Amino acid sequence: MAKNITFLDKAFWLTETVHSPKHVAGLQLFELPESADENYIAHFVEELKSFSSGVEPFNCKVKQFLGYPLSLIPIEKLDMDYHIKSHKVDDISDKQSLHQLAANIHEKRLDVDKPLWQYHVIESPNAKEFAVYIKIHHMYGDGITIVRWFQAAYKENIDIENYAPFWAMEHHKKKPKTKNRQTKIIASIVGFFQATKDFLLIWIRLLLKVLRISKNYMPVPFTGTKTMLTGQVKSGRVVTTVDLPFTTIKSISKKLNVTVNEVLLCCFDMGVNLFLQQHKHTTKKALYSNMPINLRKPDDHSSGNKIAIVPVQLAHGETDPAKRLAQIVNNHRVVIQAAKKAHPASFSYYTVAIQSFALIYELLHISSWFKPIANILVSNIPGPKETRYLKDCKVKSMYPISAITPGGGINITLLTYNDTANIGMVCCDLEIKSIEPLADYFTQALDDLEKAAEQPS
Repeated sequence: MAKNITFLDKAFWLTETVHSPKHVAGLQLFELPESADENYIAHFVEELKSFSSGVEPFNCKVKQFLGYPLSLIPIEKLDMDYHIKSHKVDDISDKQSLHQLAANIHEKRLDVDKPLWQYHVIESPNAKEFAVYIKIHHMYGDGITIVRWFQAAYKENIDIENYAPFWAMEHHKKKPKTKNRQTKIIASIVGFFQATKDFLLIWIRLLLKVLRISKNYMPVPFTGTKTMLTGQVKSGRVVTTVDLPFTTIKSISKKLNVTVNEVLLCCFDMGVNLFLQQHKHTTKKALYSNMPINLRKPDDHSSGNKIAIVPVQLAHGETDPAKRLAQIVNNHRVVIQAAKKAHPASFSYYTVAIQSFALIYELLHISSWFKPIANILVSNIPGPKETRYLKDCKVKSMYPISAITPGGGINITLLTYNDTANIGMVCCDLEIKSIEPLADYFTQALDDLEKAAEQPS
Protein backbone atom coordinates (compact mmCIF):
# COMPACT_ATOMS: atom_id res chain seq x y z
CA MET A 1 0.00 0.00 0.00
CA ALA A 2 1.42 3.38 -1.04
CA LYS A 3 2.08 5.97 1.67
CA ASN A 4 1.34 9.62 1.01
CA ILE A 5 4.07 12.17 1.72
CA THR A 6 3.60 15.78 2.77
CA PHE A 7 4.73 18.85 0.85
CA LEU A 8 7.55 19.48 3.34
CA ASP A 9 8.75 15.88 2.92
CA LYS A 10 8.62 16.27 -0.86
CA ALA A 11 10.68 19.46 -0.63
CA PHE A 12 13.67 17.45 0.64
CA TRP A 13 13.45 15.28 -2.49
CA LEU A 14 12.81 18.05 -5.01
CA THR A 15 15.71 20.22 -3.84
CA GLU A 16 18.27 17.45 -3.51
CA THR A 17 21.30 17.58 -5.81
CA VAL A 18 24.59 15.73 -6.08
CA HIS A 19 26.24 18.73 -4.39
CA SER A 20 23.63 18.97 -1.64
CA PRO A 21 22.19 15.61 -0.53
CA LYS A 22 19.28 15.80 1.90
CA HIS A 23 19.98 12.88 4.20
CA VAL A 24 20.67 12.96 7.93
CA ALA A 25 23.00 10.57 9.70
CA GLY A 26 24.45 9.29 12.93
CA LEU A 27 27.99 8.23 13.82
CA GLN A 28 27.75 5.80 16.73
CA LEU A 29 30.47 4.11 18.78
CA PHE A 30 30.07 0.72 20.48
CA GLU A 31 32.14 -1.24 22.99
CA LEU A 32 32.62 -4.89 22.07
CA PRO A 33 31.80 -7.54 24.70
CA GLU A 34 34.67 -9.33 26.45
CA SER A 35 33.72 -12.56 24.69
CA ALA A 36 34.07 -11.05 21.19
CA ASP A 37 36.56 -12.80 18.88
CA GLU A 38 38.18 -11.61 15.65
CA ASN A 39 35.14 -12.72 13.61
CA TYR A 40 32.55 -10.92 15.73
CA ILE A 41 32.03 -7.97 13.34
CA ALA A 42 31.95 -10.21 10.24
CA HIS A 43 29.20 -12.33 11.82
CA PHE A 44 27.35 -9.19 12.90
CA VAL A 45 27.38 -7.83 9.32
CA GLU A 46 26.05 -11.13 7.96
CA GLU A 47 23.31 -11.11 10.59
CA LEU A 48 22.32 -7.57 9.58
CA LYS A 49 22.05 -8.66 5.96
CA SER A 50 19.66 -11.46 6.95
CA PHE A 51 17.01 -8.86 7.88
CA SER A 52 16.05 -8.30 4.23
CA SER A 53 12.37 -7.55 4.83
CA GLY A 54 11.98 -4.02 6.14
CA VAL A 55 9.02 -2.16 7.60
CA GLU A 56 7.59 1.20 6.56
CA PRO A 57 9.25 3.50 5.56
CA PHE A 58 12.52 1.53 5.28
CA ASN A 59 11.05 -0.91 2.76
CA CYS A 60 9.71 1.93 0.62
CA LYS A 61 11.12 3.65 -2.44
CA VAL A 62 9.81 6.84 -3.99
CA LYS A 63 7.21 6.56 -6.72
CA GLN A 64 7.79 9.50 -9.03
CA PHE A 65 6.52 11.06 -12.22
CA LEU A 66 9.05 13.08 -14.25
CA GLY A 67 11.12 13.54 -11.09
CA TYR A 68 8.17 14.61 -8.92
CA PRO A 69 7.61 12.39 -5.83
CA LEU A 70 4.08 11.03 -5.63
CA SER A 71 4.21 8.57 -2.74
CA LEU A 72 6.28 5.91 -0.97
CA ILE A 73 5.66 2.39 -2.29
CA PRO A 74 6.83 -0.79 -0.52
CA ILE A 75 9.11 -3.35 -2.14
CA GLU A 76 9.20 -7.06 -1.30
CA LYS A 77 12.91 -7.53 -0.62
CA LEU A 78 15.74 -5.15 0.21
CA ASP A 79 19.09 -5.20 -1.61
CA MET A 80 21.19 -5.84 1.48
CA ASP A 81 24.52 -5.56 -0.34
CA TYR A 82 23.58 -1.94 -1.04
CA HIS A 83 22.04 -1.11 2.34
CA ILE A 84 24.72 -2.78 4.52
CA LYS A 85 28.34 -1.74 3.98
CA SER A 86 31.48 -2.65 5.93
CA HIS A 87 34.73 -0.68 6.23
CA LYS A 88 38.10 -1.31 7.85
CA VAL A 89 40.34 1.42 9.24
CA ASP A 90 43.79 1.20 10.79
CA ASP A 91 42.75 2.58 14.17
CA ILE A 92 39.13 3.14 15.20
CA SER A 93 40.31 5.31 18.11
CA ASP A 94 41.88 7.81 15.68
CA LYS A 95 38.98 10.27 15.73
CA GLN A 96 40.33 12.43 12.91
CA SER A 97 40.53 9.46 10.50
CA LEU A 98 37.08 8.28 11.59
CA HIS A 99 35.67 11.76 10.97
CA GLN A 100 37.25 11.82 7.50
CA LEU A 101 35.66 8.48 6.60
CA ALA A 102 32.28 9.67 7.90
CA ALA A 103 32.62 12.88 5.84
CA ASN A 104 33.43 10.89 2.68
CA ILE A 105 30.37 8.68 3.15
CA HIS A 106 28.18 11.62 4.16
CA GLU A 107 28.81 13.66 1.00
CA LYS A 108 27.52 10.88 -1.30
CA ARG A 109 23.86 10.93 -2.33
CA LEU A 110 21.63 7.94 -1.60
CA ASP A 111 20.39 5.88 -4.58
CA VAL A 112 17.02 7.42 -5.49
CA ASP A 113 15.78 4.12 -6.99
CA LYS A 114 16.09 2.25 -3.70
CA PRO A 115 14.76 2.72 -0.15
CA LEU A 116 16.57 5.79 1.15
CA TRP A 117 18.91 4.51 3.87
CA GLN A 118 22.30 2.84 4.44
CA TYR A 119 24.05 1.20 7.40
CA HIS A 120 27.89 1.31 7.45
CA VAL A 121 29.85 -0.83 9.94
CA ILE A 122 33.41 0.39 10.65
CA GLU A 123 36.06 -1.75 12.40
CA SER A 124 39.80 -1.92 12.94
CA PRO A 125 42.10 -4.85 13.87
CA ASN A 126 42.36 -5.88 17.53
CA ALA A 127 40.16 -2.97 18.67
CA LYS A 128 37.82 -3.13 21.65
CA GLU A 129 35.24 -0.98 19.90
CA PHE A 130 33.64 -0.42 16.51
CA ALA A 131 31.57 2.30 14.86
CA VAL A 132 28.39 2.47 12.85
CA TYR A 133 27.48 5.27 10.47
CA ILE A 134 23.80 5.35 9.45
CA LYS A 135 22.24 7.70 6.94
CA ILE A 136 18.53 8.15 6.23
CA HIS A 137 16.88 10.55 3.82
CA HIS A 138 15.32 13.57 5.48
CA MET A 139 12.01 12.97 3.68
CA TYR A 140 11.47 9.88 5.87
CA GLY A 141 11.34 11.99 9.02
CA ASP A 142 12.77 14.78 11.15
CA GLY A 143 15.54 14.34 13.72
CA ILE A 144 13.22 13.49 16.61
CA THR A 145 11.48 10.77 14.59
CA ILE A 146 14.73 9.20 13.36
CA VAL A 147 16.30 9.17 16.84
CA ARG A 148 13.15 7.48 18.16
CA TRP A 149 13.62 4.73 15.53
CA PHE A 150 17.27 4.26 16.55
CA GLN A 151 16.42 4.15 20.25
CA ALA A 152 13.86 1.41 19.71
CA ALA A 153 16.64 -0.91 18.48
CA TYR A 154 18.83 -0.30 21.54
CA LYS A 155 17.87 -2.03 24.79
CA GLU A 156 18.37 -1.11 28.44
CA ASN A 157 20.01 -4.49 29.04
CA ILE A 158 22.01 -6.99 27.01
CA ASP A 159 19.61 -8.85 24.73
CA ILE A 160 21.01 -11.15 22.04
CA GLU A 161 17.97 -13.32 21.37
CA ASN A 162 15.38 -10.64 20.60
CA TYR A 163 17.54 -8.33 18.49
CA ALA A 164 16.17 -6.65 15.37
CA PRO A 165 17.69 -3.62 13.59
CA PHE A 166 15.69 -0.42 13.23
CA TRP A 167 14.60 -1.10 9.62
CA ALA A 168 13.03 -4.44 10.60
CA MET A 169 11.23 -3.32 13.78
CA GLU A 170 7.53 -2.61 13.88
CA HIS A 171 7.01 0.93 15.16
CA HIS A 172 3.90 1.06 17.29
CA LYS A 173 1.85 4.18 16.76
CA LYS A 174 -0.78 5.48 19.12
CA LYS A 175 -4.15 5.63 17.46
CA PRO A 176 -5.37 9.22 17.26
CA LYS A 177 -8.52 10.13 19.07
CA THR A 178 -11.44 9.59 16.74
CA LYS A 179 -13.47 12.59 15.70
CA ASN A 180 -16.51 12.63 13.52
CA ARG A 181 -16.06 13.88 9.95
CA GLN A 182 -17.92 17.15 10.53
CA THR A 183 -15.80 18.04 13.57
CA LYS A 184 -12.60 17.32 11.61
CA ILE A 185 -13.64 19.55 8.72
CA ILE A 186 -14.61 22.44 11.00
CA ALA A 187 -11.39 22.14 13.03
CA SER A 188 -9.35 22.03 9.82
CA ILE A 189 -11.02 25.16 8.40
CA VAL A 190 -10.69 27.10 11.66
CA GLY A 191 -7.05 26.07 12.04
CA PHE A 192 -6.25 27.08 8.45
CA PHE A 193 -7.68 30.58 8.88
CA GLN A 194 -5.96 31.06 12.25
CA ALA A 195 -2.62 29.95 10.79
CA THR A 196 -3.05 32.13 7.69
CA LYS A 197 -3.87 35.17 9.83
CA ASP A 198 -0.80 34.61 12.04
CA PHE A 199 1.35 33.97 8.96
CA LEU A 200 0.38 37.37 7.56
CA LEU A 201 1.01 38.99 10.95
CA ILE A 202 4.54 37.56 10.95
CA TRP A 203 5.29 39.35 7.67
CA ILE A 204 3.67 42.57 8.87
CA ARG A 205 5.85 42.54 12.00
CA LEU A 206 8.93 41.86 9.86
CA LEU A 207 8.01 44.78 7.56
CA LEU A 208 7.65 47.06 10.58
CA LYS A 209 11.12 45.97 11.66
CA VAL A 210 12.55 46.75 8.21
CA LEU A 211 10.95 50.21 8.39
CA ARG A 212 12.45 50.64 11.90
CA ILE A 213 8.99 51.21 13.38
CA SER A 214 9.28 48.17 15.66
CA LYS A 215 12.67 46.65 16.49
CA ASN A 216 11.76 43.98 19.03
CA TYR A 217 10.97 41.03 16.74
CA MET A 218 12.57 38.10 14.95
CA PRO A 219 15.45 38.70 12.50
CA VAL A 220 14.47 39.66 8.96
CA PRO A 221 15.20 36.77 6.54
CA PHE A 222 18.40 36.97 4.48
CA THR A 223 20.01 39.64 6.64
CA GLY A 224 22.53 37.25 8.20
CA THR A 225 26.31 37.59 8.23
CA LYS A 226 28.42 36.42 5.31
CA THR A 227 31.47 34.41 6.38
CA MET A 228 33.96 32.05 4.78
CA LEU A 229 31.63 29.17 5.76
CA THR A 230 28.47 30.49 4.07
CA GLY A 231 27.54 30.61 0.40
CA GLN A 232 26.72 28.09 -2.33
CA VAL A 233 26.67 24.50 -1.06
CA LYS A 234 28.98 22.27 -3.10
CA SER A 235 30.38 18.76 -2.88
CA GLY A 236 32.90 17.96 -0.18
CA ARG A 237 32.29 17.68 3.56
CA VAL A 238 34.21 17.95 6.81
CA VAL A 239 32.90 16.33 9.98
CA THR A 240 33.91 16.36 13.63
CA THR A 241 32.43 15.39 16.98
CA VAL A 242 32.80 16.42 20.61
CA ASP A 243 31.38 15.42 24.00
CA LEU A 244 30.28 18.05 26.52
CA PRO A 245 29.16 17.16 30.08
CA PHE A 246 25.41 17.73 30.15
CA THR A 247 25.41 17.97 33.95
CA THR A 248 27.69 21.02 33.66
CA ILE A 249 25.42 22.58 31.04
CA LYS A 250 22.39 22.08 33.27
CA SER A 251 24.28 23.49 36.28
CA ILE A 252 25.19 26.67 34.36
CA SER A 253 21.61 26.94 33.16
CA LYS A 254 20.28 26.77 36.73
CA LYS A 255 22.82 29.18 38.23
CA LEU A 256 22.31 31.84 35.56
CA ASN A 257 18.54 31.30 35.28
CA VAL A 258 18.68 30.60 31.56
CA THR A 259 17.66 27.61 29.45
CA VAL A 260 19.94 24.75 28.41
CA ASN A 261 19.49 25.76 24.76
CA GLU A 262 20.66 29.30 25.56
CA VAL A 263 23.83 27.98 27.22
CA LEU A 264 24.50 25.80 24.18
CA LEU A 265 23.85 28.65 21.73
CA CYS A 266 26.39 30.77 23.60
CA CYS A 267 29.01 27.98 23.55
CA PHE A 268 28.54 27.41 19.84
CA ASP A 269 28.57 31.15 19.07
CA MET A 270 31.82 31.66 20.99
CA GLY A 271 33.39 28.57 19.43
CA VAL A 272 32.52 29.44 15.83
CA ASN A 273 33.76 33.01 16.31
CA LEU A 274 37.09 31.67 17.64
CA PHE A 275 37.30 29.34 14.65
CA LEU A 276 36.74 32.23 12.23
CA GLN A 277 39.36 34.32 14.03
CA GLN A 278 41.81 31.41 13.72
CA HIS A 279 41.33 31.69 9.94
CA LYS A 280 41.79 35.49 10.13
CA HIS A 281 38.14 36.07 9.33
CA THR A 282 36.42 38.61 11.58
CA THR A 283 32.83 39.83 11.34
CA LYS A 284 31.45 43.32 11.93
CA LYS A 285 28.09 42.02 13.16
CA ALA A 286 26.63 39.11 15.06
CA LEU A 287 26.35 35.61 13.67
CA TYR A 288 22.89 34.06 13.30
CA SER A 289 21.58 30.63 14.20
CA ASN A 290 18.76 28.70 12.59
CA MET A 291 16.66 27.21 15.38
CA PRO A 292 14.31 24.27 14.72
CA ILE A 293 10.99 24.41 16.58
CA ASN A 294 9.24 21.08 17.18
CA LEU A 295 5.59 21.36 16.08
CA ARG A 296 4.61 17.88 17.22
CA LYS A 297 2.10 17.29 19.95
CA PRO A 298 3.41 15.19 22.90
CA ASP A 299 1.56 12.06 21.72
CA ASP A 300 2.42 12.47 18.02
CA HIS A 301 4.61 9.50 16.98
CA SER A 302 4.01 9.75 13.24
CA SER A 303 6.79 9.81 10.65
CA GLY A 304 7.56 12.70 8.31
CA ASN A 305 8.69 16.23 9.15
CA LYS A 306 6.82 18.49 11.57
CA ILE A 307 9.22 21.31 12.33
CA ALA A 308 9.65 25.03 11.77
CA ILE A 309 13.03 26.72 11.42
CA VAL A 310 13.50 30.36 12.44
CA PRO A 311 16.66 32.51 12.71
CA VAL A 312 18.01 33.83 16.03
CA GLN A 313 20.60 36.60 16.28
CA LEU A 314 23.56 35.65 18.48
CA ALA A 315 26.06 37.94 20.25
CA HIS A 316 28.56 40.58 19.15
CA GLY A 317 30.88 43.20 20.60
CA GLU A 318 31.36 41.54 24.01
CA THR A 319 34.26 39.37 25.13
CA ASP A 320 32.79 38.63 28.57
CA PRO A 321 30.98 35.22 28.35
CA ALA A 322 28.17 36.31 30.70
CA LYS A 323 27.44 39.44 28.66
CA ARG A 324 27.47 37.46 25.42
CA LEU A 325 25.04 35.00 27.00
CA ALA A 326 22.78 37.90 28.08
CA GLN A 327 22.59 39.13 24.48
CA ILE A 328 21.72 35.67 23.21
CA VAL A 329 19.09 35.14 25.92
CA ASN A 330 17.36 38.39 24.95
CA ASN A 331 17.41 37.61 21.21
CA HIS A 332 16.37 33.98 21.72
CA ARG A 333 13.38 34.86 23.90
CA VAL A 334 12.09 37.40 21.39
CA VAL A 335 11.80 34.52 18.88
CA ILE A 336 10.31 32.13 21.44
CA GLN A 337 7.65 34.68 22.41
CA ALA A 338 6.78 35.24 18.76
CA ALA A 339 6.39 31.49 18.27
CA LYS A 340 4.22 31.08 21.37
CA LYS A 341 1.81 33.82 20.32
CA ALA A 342 1.26 32.41 16.83
CA HIS A 343 -0.57 29.34 15.55
CA PRO A 344 2.04 26.54 15.17
CA ALA A 345 1.18 26.00 11.51
CA SER A 346 1.90 29.67 10.73
CA PHE A 347 5.57 29.12 11.58
CA SER A 348 5.55 26.04 9.38
CA TYR A 349 4.23 28.20 6.50
CA TYR A 350 6.89 30.80 7.29
CA THR A 351 9.62 28.14 7.21
CA VAL A 352 8.44 26.85 3.84
CA ALA A 353 8.31 30.42 2.46
CA ILE A 354 11.84 31.53 3.41
CA GLN A 355 13.42 28.13 2.82
CA SER A 356 11.83 28.03 -0.66
CA PHE A 357 13.74 31.18 -1.63
CA ALA A 358 16.94 29.73 -0.14
CA LEU A 359 16.42 26.50 -2.09
CA ILE A 360 15.77 28.38 -5.34
CA TYR A 361 19.02 30.30 -4.83
CA GLU A 362 20.78 26.99 -4.24
CA LEU A 363 19.33 25.34 -7.35
CA LEU A 364 20.31 28.38 -9.47
CA HIS A 365 23.81 28.37 -7.88
CA ILE A 366 23.45 31.97 -6.71
CA SER A 367 23.40 31.47 -2.92
CA SER A 368 26.71 33.33 -2.61
CA TRP A 369 25.08 36.47 -4.05
CA PHE A 370 22.86 36.89 -1.01
CA LYS A 371 23.28 37.17 2.72
CA PRO A 372 22.49 33.88 4.44
CA ILE A 373 19.50 33.22 6.67
CA ALA A 374 21.93 32.00 9.32
CA ASN A 375 25.53 30.94 9.93
CA ILE A 376 24.88 27.86 12.03
CA LEU A 377 21.94 25.53 12.48
CA VAL A 378 21.66 24.17 16.01
CA SER A 379 19.41 21.21 16.86
CA ASN A 380 19.05 19.67 20.31
CA ILE A 381 17.55 16.19 20.36
CA PRO A 382 16.84 14.39 23.66
CA GLY A 383 18.23 10.86 23.78
CA PRO A 384 18.30 8.00 26.30
CA LYS A 385 19.15 8.94 29.90
CA GLU A 386 20.59 5.51 30.70
CA THR A 387 23.15 3.24 29.03
CA ARG A 388 21.87 1.33 26.01
CA TYR A 389 23.00 -1.90 24.33
CA LEU A 390 23.10 -3.14 20.75
CA LYS A 391 22.77 -6.88 21.35
CA ASP A 392 25.68 -7.42 23.81
CA CYS A 393 27.60 -4.28 22.76
CA LYS A 394 27.50 -1.18 24.95
CA VAL A 395 26.52 2.04 23.19
CA LYS A 396 29.31 4.51 24.00
CA SER A 397 28.12 7.57 22.08
CA MET A 398 25.69 8.68 19.37
CA TYR A 399 26.69 11.69 17.26
CA PRO A 400 24.00 13.09 14.93
CA ILE A 401 25.24 14.48 11.60
CA SER A 402 22.69 16.43 9.60
CA ALA A 403 22.28 17.89 6.12
CA ILE A 404 23.71 21.29 5.29
CA THR A 405 21.06 23.97 4.86
CA PRO A 406 20.90 26.16 1.72
CA GLY A 407 23.30 29.05 2.08
CA GLY A 408 25.91 26.91 3.83
CA GLY A 409 27.31 27.43 7.31
CA ILE A 410 27.90 24.81 10.00
CA ASN A 411 25.21 22.35 11.02
CA ILE A 412 25.57 21.48 14.72
CA THR A 413 23.35 18.73 16.11
CA LEU A 414 23.54 17.32 19.60
CA LEU A 415 21.95 14.32 21.23
CA THR A 416 21.92 13.95 25.00
CA TYR A 417 22.89 10.45 26.04
CA ASN A 418 23.70 9.24 29.54
CA ASP A 419 24.37 12.78 30.91
CA THR A 420 26.62 13.65 27.95
CA ALA A 421 25.92 15.93 25.01
CA ASN A 422 27.14 14.01 21.94
CA ILE A 423 27.68 16.74 19.34
CA GLY A 424 28.15 16.21 15.61
CA MET A 425 29.20 19.01 13.22
CA VAL A 426 29.36 19.18 9.43
CA CYS A 427 30.02 21.84 6.79
CA CYS A 428 31.42 22.22 3.26
CA ASP A 429 35.17 22.06 2.75
CA LEU A 430 35.31 24.95 0.26
CA GLU A 431 37.74 27.14 2.19
CA ILE A 432 38.75 24.88 5.06
CA LYS A 433 40.23 21.42 5.37
CA SER A 434 39.10 20.61 8.91
CA ILE A 435 36.75 21.73 11.68
CA GLU A 436 38.50 19.63 14.33
CA PRO A 437 39.48 22.78 16.33
CA LEU A 438 35.78 23.46 17.01
CA ALA A 439 35.76 20.61 19.53
CA ASP A 440 38.37 22.39 21.65
CA TYR A 441 36.72 25.80 21.18
CA PHE A 442 33.32 24.52 22.37
CA THR A 443 34.95 22.91 25.41
CA GLN A 444 36.81 26.14 26.16
CA ALA A 445 33.61 28.19 25.81
CA LEU A 446 31.78 25.91 28.25
CA ASP A 447 34.65 26.26 30.77
CA ASP A 448 34.48 30.07 30.44
CA LEU A 449 30.71 30.06 31.01
CA GLU A 450 31.11 27.77 34.03
CA LYS A 451 33.60 30.23 35.55
CA ALA A 452 31.23 33.12 34.83
CA ALA A 453 28.40 31.22 36.55
CA GLU A 454 30.51 30.98 39.73
CA GLN A 455 30.84 34.76 40.00
CA PRO A 456 28.05 36.29 42.10
CA SER A 457 27.93 39.46 39.96
